[in-house]
Amino acid sequence: MVENRSQLKSNYDDQGYVVIRDYFNAAEISSLRKVVLKFHDLWKKDNAKFYQEEAFNSSLITGSQYLAFDDRVKLFNFISSKKVMDIVESVITNHPAFMNTQLFFNPVDPKQKDFWHRDCQYDHEVEAQKKAIQETQVVHLRVPLFDELGMELVPETHKRWDNEEEYNVRQEEKGRLSSENLSTGKAIKLAAGDLLVFSADMIHRGLYGMDRLALDILVFDSAGDFADYVDDDCLPERSMLDKIDDPRLFVNTLQLKTINLK
Repeated sequence: MVENRSQLKSNYDDQGYVVIRDYFNAAEISSLRKVVLKFHDLWKKDNAKFYQEEAFNSSLITGSQYLAFDDRVKLFNFISSKKVMDIVESVITNHPAFMNTQLFFNPVDPKQKDFWHRDCQYDHEVEAQKKAIQETQVVHLRVPLFDELGMELVPETHKRWDNEEEYNVRQEEKGRLSSENLSTGKAIKLAAGDLLVFSADMIHRGLYGMDRLALDILVFDSAGDFADYVDDDCLPERSMLDKIDDPRLFVNTLQLKTINLK
């Protein structure tokens, strides 16, 4: 388990990410992989054209479309396991809530390139992005299911704005492309069993190659206004809650969504 929560939070607050090597054992990863591959195989068949042409990720892994009740419960129990919650509550101390899951894989086209981004750029114009990185906190917990090239991150950009090079590349300004290398980027190779925790709004990119298949768990601070982003179907049904050992992460989201309906 986490030996020093305060040190982990300090490192995350300073750099915007934390890597914990060999955090999950082989049995935990094998069990998780089995469920995730069921989802992935069905999702690929259902989204064949999109998968063949451009896809590099999917979402709503915990939803009801591709997984049966028992497999969803297994996923919810992994996401809210003591190992995961120890990390979540180290980084987000104010009632963390569940947002979503995503699955990252290699695009079919080997010429398709990875790209730099901040998650908030897909919801906000530039001025609002500047505000978002100062005010909000959405955290990715990446669990690689196979050894992979990992991620490339720009440390500290969870709390500072882009320099000129970073902005021009990320936004594809002045002839730059978002797939170009950044001088400030730091590559972090990941192996099955590792855990990478990083801010959604820092500058980052996934690195394509090897057997890339990584499950991302997204969580947020309950003080942030994110409940409306959560798809109802990715949350546990009421009948599942008593089968989840520690449902607090999901209950927090359900409560926030109830409040927003009033």
